[in-house]
Amino acid sequence: MLHHIQPENVLFLDIETVSQHPDFHQLDETTQHLWEQKAASMCKDGQTPADIYGRAGIYAEFGKIVCISAGFIYHLPDHQPAFRLKSCFGDDEPKLLKDFSEVVTRFGNQHNMLLCAHNGKEFDFPYIARRMLVNGIALPAVLDTAGKKPWEVSFLDTMELWRFGDYKCYTSLKVLTHIFGIPSPKDDIDGSQVASVYWLEKDLSRIVRYCEKDVLAIAQLLLRYKGMKTILPENVSSTTIFEKHQTSKVPVAAHIQAGD
Repeated sequence: MLHHIQPENVLFLDIETVSQHPDFHQLDETTQHLWEQKAASMCKDGQTPADIYGRAGIYAEFGKIVCISAGFIYHLPDHQPAFRLKSCFGDDEPKLLKDFSEVVTRFGNQHNMLLCAHNGKEFDFPYIARRMLVNGIALPAVLDTAGKKPWEVSFLDTMELWRFGDYKCYTSLKVLTHIFGIPSPKDDIDGSQVASVYWLEKDLSRIVRYCEKDVLAIAQLLLRYKGMKTILPENVSSTTIFEKHQTSKVPVAAHIQAGD
């Protein structure tokens, strides 16, 4: 499977997103109204749009990116596969997006690049592109899909590959890592907890570590799809630098909910 894909040409990535504000009542009146319209069909059992505002993080129009982790495969002198990670993260979304754009551009200049994520075609890739446009940042060529034919788009999606044409199928990364015997990236937190870890615990470094685990798991999964050896833990490294970091000190409502 995927014999034409060289793993060394793939930049693996994952993003973590949260709502733009910790609480619905901090939104301006227009944004409140727009979220009420968006959320109306999602409310259940007496919930209000304010109650489920924590889910705003999954929509690029109402959320923001707090971490993009990326990694690539290379080979050691003994030909063992190795993996190097780097994360762009912080409260300043425009800065992390610019930093990520530089990472993509540098990698793309050296490789016939493909971007790979799990459910990337429906979430990560469009979310990044939309937030770049909102923040006035030029799209890297690989994300600018306008006018391209399907075979000209340089995206790989490990969830789509698992479908084998079955478009009803949604299989989580957690399930696939389990059945392929890959260590789970969900051993600390999962996506549903990211908003509370960011807004309540103010522990962005914990989110970054979780995001990097997801990226490694995606790379391991692609290697298994190709019938190749997976990467040993001792051959994984990260160049991410963690500084003393806290999110902005803003009032947080006690009822904040995590996104999906």
